[in-house]
Amino acid sequence: MSVIAVLGAGKIGEALLSGLLNGGHEPGDLLFTERYEERARELETRYPGMKAATVADAARRADILVVAVKPQDIEPVLDELAPLLGPASLVVSLCAGLPTALYERRLAEGVPVVRVMPNTPMLVGEAMSAISPGQHATPAHVATVKELLSHVGQVVEVPERQQDAVTALSGSGPAYFFYLVEAMIDAGILLGLPRALAGQLIIQSAVGAAKMLAEGQDHPVLLREAVTSPAGTTINAIRELEKHGVRAALLDAIEAARDRSEELGRAHEN
Repeated sequence: MSVIAVLGAGKIGEALLSGLLNGGHEPGDLLFTERYEERARELETRYPGMKAATVADAARRADILVVAVKPQDIEPVLDELAPLLGPASLVVSLCAGLPTALYERRLAEGVPVVRVMPNTPMLVGEAMSAISPGQHATPAHVATVKELLSHVGQVVEVPERQQDAVTALSGSGPAYFFYLVEAMIDAGILLGLPRALAGQLIIQSAVGAAKMLAEGQDHPVLLREAVTSPAGTTINAIRELEKHGVRAALLDAIEAARDRSEELGRAHEN
């Protein structure tokens, strides 16, 4: 089994490591880098047998390097990796906005790179990850990445030109749902319900609605219409949402997220 190193053991990095362990990978075959000593010790205690490493040590020992640092922190990581990696390594980038061309330009010729846009439901094994191979990544590399990510959710392959849109839609998507749930809980409080009860009502409604979407065959419009009776309570609520431009605001918000993802990529063009 391949040795896998996760460079940057934040929430997403830890979630991937946990998923790999649950999927049968041996702790001794997993490495991680972490800038904070206390956090490194915490992870070693939580996952016995898994060890912290430096970036250089991870590059020397691992077959697969998963880069999970913040986009603004990528430059020093690439500086360390550049003299140590060759075509036998596989680099998997989880950094929002960063194209495979950046890695290919900074690393040795022939290093295969696969770009991934995951999202935070990886923490509960329900991620939606979109992957795009770089110019040196083969179908075998893509299959390897799909297998790794299958331990923490679902995986789709998309052309890299679509990655900024994916980032805006599903990468940032959970935040939109959390924002909506937060607002609905506040509405419950405004209507006189205790916060705990409002939260229970809305969260279970969200879980049930998501399950209907995931397991059913009906379009979201049909599911919404099934709740919307003539002259009923729901159509009055929908009218207010339309009056306040909620749909248009959501479209604008997702476009803004796409634009920021593109901006992150352009920041590293030179």
